[in-house]
Amino acid sequence: MAQAIPAAETHLPQALEAFDFGGPVSEAVRYGEGHINDTFCVTNQAGTRYILQRISADAFKRPDELMENILGVTEYLGREVRRAGGDRSREALEVLRTRSGEPFFSDSAGGAWRVYPYVEGTVCCQTAETPELFAAAGRAFGRFQRLLQGYPAETLHETIPRFHDTEDRLSRLKAALEADPLGRAQGCRAEIDFALAREADCSVALQALRDGVLPLRVTHNDTKLNNVLLDAKTGRGLCIIDLDTVMPGLSINDFGDSIRFGANHSAEDERDLGKVNLDLDLFEVYAGAFLEGAEGSLTDAEIRFLPWGAKLMTLECGMRFLTDHLEGDHYFHIHREGQNLDRCRTQFKLVADMEAAWDQMERIVGRYRK
Repeated sequence: MAQAIPAAETHLPQALEAFDFGGPVSEAVRYGEGHINDTFCVTNQAGTRYILQRISADAFKRPDELMENILGVTEYLGREVRRAGGDRSREALEVLRTRSGEPFFSDSAGGAWRVYPYVEGTVCCQTAETPELFAAAGRAFGRFQRLLQGYPAETLHETIPRFHDTEDRLSRLKAALEADPLGRAQGCRAEIDFALAREADCSVALQALRDGVLPLRVTHNDTKLNNVLLDAKTGRGLCIIDLDTVMPGLSINDFGDSIRFGANHSAEDERDLGKVNLDLDLFEVYAGAFLEGAEGSLTDAEIRFLPWGAKLMTLECGMRFLTDHLEGDHYFHIHREGQNLDRCRTQFKLVADMEAAWDQMERIVGRYRK
Protein backbone atom coordinates (compact mmCIF):
# COMPACT_ATOMS: atom_id res chain seq x y z
CA MET A 1 0.00 0.00 0.00
CA ALA A 2 1.38 3.41 -0.95
CA GLN A 3 2.22 5.69 1.94
CA ALA A 4 -0.03 8.75 2.24
CA ILE A 5 1.63 12.05 1.33
CA PRO A 6 1.52 14.51 4.25
CA ALA A 7 -0.69 17.52 3.61
CA ALA A 8 2.24 19.92 3.75
CA GLU A 9 4.15 18.10 1.01
CA THR A 10 0.98 18.00 -1.10
CA HIS A 11 0.73 21.79 -1.12
CA LEU A 12 4.46 22.56 -0.99
CA PRO A 13 4.74 23.28 -4.76
CA GLN A 14 2.04 25.95 -4.46
CA ALA A 15 3.90 27.61 -1.62
CA LEU A 16 7.22 27.53 -3.46
CA GLU A 17 5.59 29.26 -6.39
CA ALA A 18 3.97 31.93 -4.19
CA PHE A 19 7.25 33.41 -2.92
CA ASP A 20 10.29 34.88 -4.65
CA PHE A 21 13.28 33.02 -3.25
CA GLY A 22 15.79 35.15 -5.12
CA GLY A 23 16.21 32.65 -7.93
CA PRO A 24 15.21 29.12 -8.92
CA VAL A 25 14.77 26.72 -6.00
CA SER A 26 17.19 23.82 -5.94
CA GLU A 27 15.97 22.10 -2.77
CA ALA A 28 13.13 22.18 -0.22
CA VAL A 29 13.50 19.68 2.64
CA ARG A 30 11.94 19.13 6.04
CA TYR A 31 13.86 20.97 8.73
CA GLY A 32 14.16 21.27 12.52
CA GLU A 33 12.62 19.50 15.49
CA GLY A 34 9.40 21.46 15.92
CA HIS A 35 6.16 19.55 16.48
CA ILE A 36 3.58 22.24 15.71
CA ASN A 37 4.21 23.77 12.29
CA ASP A 38 5.52 22.04 9.14
CA THR A 39 8.96 23.51 8.52
CA PHE A 40 11.11 23.32 5.38
CA CYS A 41 14.53 24.68 4.50
CA VAL A 42 14.45 26.10 0.98
CA THR A 43 17.71 26.67 -0.91
CA ASN A 44 17.98 28.55 -4.19
CA GLN A 45 20.55 27.78 -6.88
CA ALA A 46 22.88 30.46 -5.52
CA GLY A 47 22.94 28.68 -2.13
CA THR A 48 20.81 31.23 -0.25
CA ARG A 49 18.56 29.57 2.32
CA TYR A 50 15.10 30.37 3.66
CA ILE A 51 12.76 28.92 6.27
CA LEU A 52 9.33 28.07 4.86
CA GLN A 53 6.59 27.06 7.30
CA ARG A 54 3.02 25.87 7.00
CA ILE A 55 1.29 27.21 10.11
CA SER A 56 -0.58 24.62 12.15
CA ALA A 57 -4.31 25.11 11.65
CA ASP A 58 -4.96 23.00 14.76
CA ALA A 59 -2.91 25.26 17.04
CA PHE A 60 -3.66 28.61 15.41
CA LYS A 61 -7.15 29.31 14.12
CA ARG A 62 -6.49 32.83 12.82
CA PRO A 63 -3.27 32.92 10.78
CA ASP A 64 -4.14 36.42 9.61
CA GLU A 65 -4.06 37.72 13.17
CA LEU A 66 -0.98 35.68 14.00
CA MET A 67 0.93 37.09 11.03
CA GLU A 68 -0.28 40.61 11.78
CA ASN A 69 1.33 40.22 15.22
CA ILE A 70 4.55 38.84 13.80
CA LEU A 71 4.82 41.43 11.06
CA GLY A 72 4.33 44.29 13.49
CA VAL A 73 6.76 42.92 16.07
CA THR A 74 9.52 41.95 13.62
CA GLU A 75 9.41 45.31 11.83
CA TYR A 76 9.56 47.11 15.17
CA LEU A 77 12.41 44.90 16.37
CA GLY A 78 14.28 45.54 13.13
CA ARG A 79 14.09 49.29 13.64
CA GLU A 80 15.23 49.00 17.25
CA VAL A 81 18.14 46.73 16.33
CA ARG A 82 19.31 49.22 13.70
CA ARG A 83 18.92 52.10 16.15
CA ALA A 84 21.17 50.22 18.59
CA GLY A 85 23.77 49.67 15.86
CA GLY A 86 23.05 45.96 15.48
CA ASP A 87 22.74 43.72 12.43
CA ARG A 88 19.08 43.62 11.49
CA SER A 89 19.53 40.59 9.23
CA ARG A 90 20.85 38.48 12.11
CA GLU A 91 19.23 39.91 15.23
CA ALA A 92 15.55 40.05 14.25
CA LEU A 93 13.43 37.81 12.08
CA GLU A 94 12.17 39.32 8.82
CA VAL A 95 8.98 38.26 7.07
CA LEU A 96 9.42 37.66 3.33
CA ARG A 97 6.22 38.72 1.60
CA THR A 98 4.59 36.78 -1.19
CA ARG A 99 4.96 37.79 -4.83
CA SER A 100 1.68 39.67 -4.43
CA GLY A 101 2.90 41.51 -1.34
CA GLU A 102 1.06 39.55 1.37
CA PRO A 103 2.71 38.45 4.65
CA PHE A 104 1.56 34.85 4.09
CA PHE A 105 0.18 32.58 1.37
CA SER A 106 -3.00 30.50 1.57
CA ASP A 107 -2.87 27.23 -0.37
CA SER A 108 -5.84 25.56 -2.07
CA ALA A 109 -6.75 23.78 1.18
CA GLY A 110 -6.65 26.99 3.20
CA GLY A 111 -3.27 26.27 4.79
CA ALA A 112 -1.20 29.35 5.63
CA TRP A 113 2.49 29.52 4.63
CA ARG A 114 5.14 32.06 5.62
CA VAL A 115 8.83 32.57 4.88
CA TYR A 116 11.79 33.96 6.81
CA PRO A 117 15.33 34.41 5.47
CA TYR A 118 17.61 31.81 7.09
CA VAL A 119 19.89 33.33 9.75
CA GLU A 120 23.28 31.90 8.81
CA GLY A 121 26.09 31.25 11.27
CA THR A 122 23.76 30.32 14.11
CA VAL A 123 22.95 27.21 16.13
CA CYS A 124 19.84 26.16 18.05
CA CYS A 125 20.21 24.05 21.21
CA GLN A 126 17.45 21.90 22.69
CA THR A 127 18.72 21.96 26.28
CA ALA A 128 20.95 24.20 28.38
CA GLU A 129 23.90 21.88 28.84
CA THR A 130 25.93 24.59 30.60
CA PRO A 131 25.14 27.62 32.78
CA GLU A 132 26.67 29.76 30.03
CA LEU A 133 24.06 28.55 27.54
CA PHE A 134 21.27 29.24 30.02
CA ALA A 135 22.66 32.72 30.64
CA ALA A 136 22.87 33.41 26.90
CA ALA A 137 19.17 32.61 26.58
CA GLY A 138 18.39 34.83 29.56
CA ARG A 139 20.20 37.80 28.06
CA ALA A 140 18.47 37.27 24.74
CA PHE A 141 14.98 37.13 26.23
CA GLY A 142 15.76 40.08 28.51
CA ARG A 143 16.91 42.04 25.46
CA PHE A 144 13.71 41.03 23.69
CA GLN A 145 11.81 42.75 26.50
CA ARG A 146 14.00 45.85 26.30
CA LEU A 147 13.73 46.24 22.53
CA LEU A 148 9.94 45.89 22.64
CA GLN A 149 9.29 48.04 25.72
CA GLY A 150 7.80 50.81 23.56
CA TYR A 151 5.56 48.54 21.49
CA PRO A 152 1.83 48.95 22.25
CA ALA A 153 1.13 45.49 23.63
CA GLU A 154 -2.62 46.06 23.74
CA THR A 155 -2.69 46.18 19.91
CA LEU A 156 -1.59 42.55 19.60
CA HIS A 157 -4.04 39.71 19.07
CA GLU A 158 -4.27 36.77 21.45
CA THR A 159 -3.18 33.96 19.14
CA ILE A 160 -4.11 31.44 21.83
CA PRO A 161 -6.84 33.00 24.01
CA ARG A 162 -6.19 32.96 27.77
CA PHE A 163 -2.93 31.07 27.24
CA HIS A 164 -1.28 32.17 30.49
CA ASP A 165 -4.48 32.93 32.40
CA THR A 166 -3.73 30.92 35.52
CA GLU A 167 -7.19 31.54 36.95
CA ASP A 168 -8.74 30.08 33.81
CA ARG A 169 -6.38 27.10 33.90
CA LEU A 170 -7.58 26.35 37.42
CA SER A 171 -11.21 26.66 36.30
CA ARG A 172 -10.56 24.16 33.52
CA LEU A 173 -8.99 21.77 36.00
CA LYS A 174 -12.05 22.04 38.23
CA ALA A 175 -14.33 21.33 35.27
CA ALA A 176 -12.27 18.28 34.31
CA LEU A 177 -12.36 17.09 37.90
CA GLU A 178 -16.13 17.46 38.10
CA ALA A 179 -16.67 15.61 34.82
CA ASP A 180 -13.96 13.00 35.44
CA PRO A 181 -14.90 11.20 32.19
CA LEU A 182 -12.41 8.35 32.63
CA GLY A 183 -12.66 7.96 36.39
CA ARG A 184 -9.04 9.00 36.88
CA ALA A 185 -9.51 11.52 39.69
CA GLN A 186 -9.26 8.91 42.44
CA GLY A 187 -5.78 7.97 41.26
CA CYS A 188 -4.40 11.51 41.45
CA ARG A 189 -6.10 12.92 44.52
CA ALA A 190 -2.81 14.23 45.97
CA GLU A 191 -2.07 16.22 42.82
CA ILE A 192 -5.61 17.61 42.67
CA ASP A 193 -5.42 18.70 46.31
CA PHE A 194 -2.00 20.28 45.66
CA ALA A 195 -3.45 22.47 42.89
CA LEU A 196 -6.66 23.38 44.73
CA ALA A 197 -4.70 24.40 47.82
CA ARG A 198 -2.99 27.06 45.70
CA GLU A 199 -6.14 28.65 44.30
CA ALA A 200 -5.28 32.04 45.80
CA ASP A 201 -1.83 31.92 44.19
CA CYS A 202 -3.42 31.63 40.76
CA SER A 203 -4.71 35.21 41.07
CA VAL A 204 -1.55 36.90 42.38
CA ALA A 205 -0.03 38.06 39.08
CA LEU A 206 -3.33 38.67 37.30
CA GLN A 207 -4.59 40.79 40.20
CA ALA A 208 -1.33 42.75 40.13
CA LEU A 209 -1.99 43.41 36.44
CA ARG A 210 -5.58 44.46 37.12
CA ASP A 211 -4.39 46.76 39.91
CA GLY A 212 -1.77 48.38 37.67
CA VAL A 213 1.13 47.04 39.72
CA LEU A 214 2.45 45.01 36.80
CA PRO A 215 2.41 46.50 33.28
CA LEU A 216 1.14 44.76 30.17
CA ARG A 217 4.07 43.83 27.92
CA VAL A 218 4.78 42.20 24.59
CA THR A 219 5.66 38.68 25.67
CA HIS A 220 6.99 35.64 23.82
CA ASN A 221 5.19 33.02 25.94
CA ASP A 222 7.42 30.08 24.96
CA THR A 223 10.84 31.03 26.29
CA LYS A 224 12.69 27.75 25.92
CA LEU A 225 16.35 27.73 24.90
CA ASN A 226 15.49 26.28 21.49
CA ASN A 227 13.69 29.49 20.61
CA VAL A 228 16.94 31.45 20.68
CA LEU A 229 19.39 31.38 17.78
CA LEU A 230 22.93 31.46 19.17
CA ASP A 231 25.92 32.84 17.31
CA ALA A 232 27.89 29.76 16.23
CA LYS A 233 31.23 31.42 16.99
CA THR A 234 30.59 33.36 20.19
CA GLY A 235 27.63 31.54 21.75
CA ARG A 236 25.84 34.86 22.16
CA GLY A 237 22.04 34.79 22.06
CA LEU A 238 21.41 36.50 18.77
CA CYS A 239 17.82 36.22 17.56
CA ILE A 240 14.52 35.19 19.14
CA ILE A 241 12.48 32.86 16.93
CA ASP A 242 9.10 31.06 17.00
CA LEU A 243 6.99 34.19 17.44
CA ASP A 244 3.63 32.47 17.00
CA THR A 245 2.73 32.98 20.65
CA VAL A 246 3.83 36.62 20.85
CA MET A 247 0.90 38.26 22.64
CA PRO A 248 0.09 40.80 25.34
CA GLY A 249 1.23 39.41 28.66
CA LEU A 250 3.48 39.71 31.70
CA SER A 251 7.27 39.83 31.56
CA ILE A 252 7.43 37.69 34.69
CA ASN A 253 5.74 34.87 32.77
CA ASP A 254 8.46 34.84 30.12
CA PHE A 255 11.05 34.75 32.89
CA GLY A 256 9.16 32.08 34.79
CA ASP A 257 8.69 29.75 31.86
CA SER A 258 12.45 29.72 31.31
CA ILE A 259 13.05 28.85 34.95
CA ARG A 260 10.46 26.07 34.79
CA PHE A 261 12.17 24.65 31.74
CA GLY A 262 15.84 25.23 32.50
CA ALA A 263 16.56 25.52 36.24
CA ASN A 264 16.40 21.81 36.92
CA HIS A 265 18.20 18.76 35.56
CA SER A 266 15.41 16.23 35.15
CA ALA A 267 13.26 15.08 32.28
CA GLU A 268 9.80 16.61 32.13
CA ASP A 269 8.21 13.22 32.76
CA GLU A 270 10.73 11.95 35.33
CA ARG A 271 9.13 9.30 37.55
CA ASP A 272 11.74 9.49 40.31
CA LEU A 273 10.85 12.81 41.94
CA GLY A 274 14.05 12.63 43.95
CA LYS A 275 15.81 13.63 40.74
CA VAL A 276 13.57 16.69 40.28
CA ASN A 277 15.01 19.72 42.04
CA LEU A 278 15.07 23.47 41.58
CA ASP A 279 18.67 24.53 40.96
CA LEU A 280 19.05 27.88 42.73
CA ASP A 281 22.42 28.47 41.11
CA LEU A 282 20.78 28.25 37.68
CA PHE A 283 17.94 30.43 38.93
CA GLU A 284 20.49 33.10 39.84
CA VAL A 285 22.41 32.66 36.57
CA TYR A 286 19.26 33.21 34.55
CA ALA A 287 17.89 36.03 36.70
CA GLY A 288 21.14 37.98 36.42
CA ALA A 289 21.41 37.44 32.67
CA PHE A 290 17.73 38.23 32.01
CA LEU A 291 17.96 41.50 33.89
CA GLU A 292 21.29 42.31 32.26
CA GLY A 293 19.66 41.91 28.87
CA ALA A 294 16.64 43.96 29.95
CA GLU A 295 18.99 46.83 30.89
CA GLY A 296 16.68 48.60 33.30
CA SER A 297 13.57 48.34 31.14
CA LEU A 298 11.63 46.36 33.78
CA THR A 299 9.94 48.10 36.67
CA ASP A 300 10.87 47.52 40.28
CA ALA A 301 7.60 45.62 40.76
CA GLU A 302 8.35 43.33 37.81
CA ILE A 303 11.72 42.43 39.31
CA ARG A 304 10.12 41.86 42.70
CA PHE A 305 7.52 39.54 41.14
CA LEU A 306 10.04 37.37 39.24
CA PRO A 307 9.84 34.52 41.77
CA TRP A 308 6.07 34.58 41.31
CA GLY A 309 6.57 34.25 37.57
CA ALA A 310 8.65 31.11 38.13
CA LYS A 311 6.15 29.59 40.55
CA LEU A 312 3.02 30.43 38.59
CA MET A 313 4.29 29.24 35.21
CA THR A 314 5.33 25.96 36.81
CA LEU A 315 2.06 25.58 38.70
CA GLU A 316 0.07 26.44 35.57
CA CYS A 317 1.96 23.92 33.47
CA GLY A 318 1.37 21.23 36.09
CA MET A 319 -2.35 22.02 36.11
CA ARG A 320 -2.46 21.77 32.32
CA PHE A 321 -0.83 18.32 32.42
CA LEU A 322 -3.21 17.23 35.18
CA THR A 323 -6.27 18.53 33.31
CA ASP A 324 -5.22 16.68 30.19
CA HIS A 325 -4.68 13.50 32.17
CA LEU A 326 -8.19 13.74 33.61
CA GLU A 327 -9.72 14.48 30.20
CA GLY A 328 -7.99 11.63 28.39
CA ASP A 329 -4.65 12.96 27.09
CA HIS A 330 -6.11 14.72 24.06
CA TYR A 331 -3.86 17.82 24.07
CA PHE A 332 -0.34 16.75 25.07
CA HIS A 333 0.91 13.74 23.15
CA ILE A 334 1.79 10.76 25.33
CA HIS A 335 3.92 7.69 24.63
CA ARG A 336 2.87 5.67 27.66
CA GLU A 337 -0.05 5.51 30.06
CA GLY A 338 0.16 8.02 32.88
CA GLN A 339 2.78 10.19 31.20
CA ASN A 340 0.82 13.41 31.66
CA LEU A 341 0.36 12.63 35.34
CA ASP A 342 4.11 12.10 35.66
CA ARG A 343 4.65 15.44 33.91
CA CYS A 344 2.26 17.07 36.35
CA ARG A 345 4.13 15.60 39.30
CA THR A 346 7.49 16.95 38.16
CA GLN A 347 6.02 20.44 37.86
CA PHE A 348 4.38 20.29 41.27
CA LYS A 349 7.65 19.03 42.79
CA LEU A 350 9.37 22.11 41.36
CA VAL A 351 6.62 24.32 42.80
CA ALA A 352 7.19 22.75 46.21
CA ASP A 353 10.93 23.34 45.87
CA MET A 354 10.30 26.99 44.99
CA GLU A 355 8.08 27.42 48.03
CA ALA A 356 10.79 25.92 50.24
CA ALA A 357 13.42 28.23 48.72
CA TRP A 358 11.18 31.30 48.46
CA ASP A 359 13.27 33.52 50.74
CA GLN A 360 16.41 32.67 48.79
CA MET A 361 14.72 33.39 45.47
CA GLU A 362 13.55 36.76 46.76
CA ARG A 363 17.04 37.59 48.03
CA ILE A 364 18.53 36.72 44.64
CA VAL A 365 16.24 39.02 42.67
CA GLY A 366 16.46 41.62 45.42
CA ARG A 367 20.13 42.12 44.61
CA TYR A 368 19.13 43.35 41.16
CA ARG A 369 16.43 45.80 42.23
CA LYS A 370 17.21 49.50 42.14
